[in-house]
Amino acid sequence: MSDIYHDGRYLEDNPDWHEGDADWKAGNIARLLKANGLQPATLADVGCGTGGVLRGLVERKVAGSYHGFEISPQAHAIAAERGASEIAFHHQDLLTAPADVTFDVVMAIDVFEHVEDYLGFLRDLRVRGAHAVFHIPLDLSAQAIVRSSPILGNRERLGHLHYFTKDTALATLADAGYDVVDFFYTAAALERGENLSARAKLLRLPRRLMSAASPDLAARLLGGWSLMVLAR
Repeated sequence: MSDIYHDGRYLEDNPDWHEGDADWKAGNIARLLKANGLQPATLADVGCGTGGVLRGLVERKVAGSYHGFEISPQAHAIAAERGASEIAFHHQDLLTAPADVTFDVVMAIDVFEHVEDYLGFLRDLRVRGAHAVFHIPLDLSAQAIVRSSPILGNRERLGHLHYFTKDTALATLADAGYDVVDFFYTAAALERGENLSARAKLLRLPRRLMSAASPDLAARLLGGWSLMVLAR
C-alpha cells in the first residue's frame, strides 16, 4: 500500500491532494492552538502533502517557523513549487531524521490511518515534538458499516488502512503514550459545501439536526466527522 505514495497512484486518484480542505483544516488547527495558548516557535507537518495546510497556517501567523515533511515525490514537488518563503519543505520522513530534529509542535493531519504500523509511527512521532496535533477521520459509523462501500472506498481511493471512532482514536493515542490536552469534532460535510456527493447533500440536514442534539451520537450513527486533537 505504501507504494501508492511513491509511484504516483495516490496523486492520480486524488489529483488535488485534498487542497480543497486545506485552508479549512488550517483554520481548525489555528483555533485549537489559540484555545490552548500555544504559539510555537517551530512547527512541523508530517505528511504535509502539497503544503496547503502549512500555507494556511502561515497566513494565520500561528508559528515562528514552518517545516513540511513528505515522502511522496509528486506531492513534494508540488509543495516546493507552491511554497511560501516561510516554509521549508523536506522530501523526507521526519522519523528517519537525526534524533535532535525536534519541534515545539508536530502535526499529523489525516496521516496515521494510512500507516501500516500506526502505533509505532505514533510512538516515534511523540519524541519529535513537545505537543502534537492530529486530525483523525472517524470512518467507523453505523451507516458506513451497514453500507460497507464508504469504508472500502476510503481504503481503495484514500489508502486508509485503519478505521476509528472517537473513542478508539483517543484510546490509540493513549496506547502510544500521549496525554490528550484538548479535542473537538470537525465535520467537512457540514462545514464545507463544495464538491459534496448527492448522498452527502441528502445527509446534511439529518446530520445537522442530530449533531445539535448529540454530536457523539451523530458521529456514531451517520458518520462524516473527524477529530482534531492536541496532545503531548
